[in-house]
Amino acid sequence: MIVAERKPLAEIVEMVQDCKKVLVLACRGCVTVCSAGGEREAEILSSLLRLGMKKAGKSIEVSTASLVRQCDREYIDEIDQWDGQYDAIVSTACGVGVNFISNLRKDTMVYPALNTSFFGGSAEQGEWTEQCAGCGDCVLHLTGGLCPVARCAKSLMNGPCGGSVDGRCEIDRDVECIWQSIHDRLGSFDRAAQMEVIAPIRDWSTAGHGGPRKIVRDDLTV
Repeated sequence: MIVAERKPLAEIVEMVQDCKKVLVLACRGCVTVCSAGGEREAEILSSLLRLGMKKAGKSIEVSTASLVRQCDREYIDEIDQWDGQYDAIVSTACGVGVNFISNLRKDTMVYPALNTSFFGGSAEQGEWTEQCAGCGDCVLHLTGGLCPVARCAKSLMNGPCGGSVDGRCEIDRDVECIWQSIHDRLGSFDRAAQMEVIAPIRDWSTAGHGGPRKIVRDDLTV
């Protein structure tokens, strides 16, 4: 899932300082799971915005609503019921949701309430860890299901660097060296020899550096 966290309140208040009526729009997708932008978080943000604007000597009317997803135009059509009622929408979705609404509703200013962090999973209650970089050229079949692109500090493709010591990363001894983990996992399946195959220079164009990526499934298009 996409993992995000709320921006500092002062930053959001500055975004809407010239607004009189604002809609805080929650997303019931990934950001709800990571407790950053669901309905509960949107309600809290709405209250904090009112207080923040009041402290700044300004008044603002803040309403709260939610969509099933903000990255799907089927659900974004629901915001038409609020067309023209608000000076801006403060989206508690990830950056994809903010982009999607901005693309589809060009007459409405949309502000991000969150900083989108990474693709991750829940390690334990209240803790999420990055697991995937969405690079567009998955190598997990070669690395025991563990991603060196996202989980190696240098995104190395041919084993650990010289800074790996006792299975820990040189950037932080609390961080595991993912290549040590890959080695151990492959070894447990008697496949450690896979690490002897030299990976070619990576084609990073699949990671989107040449522009925004798009996937089209002809069998799903109308």
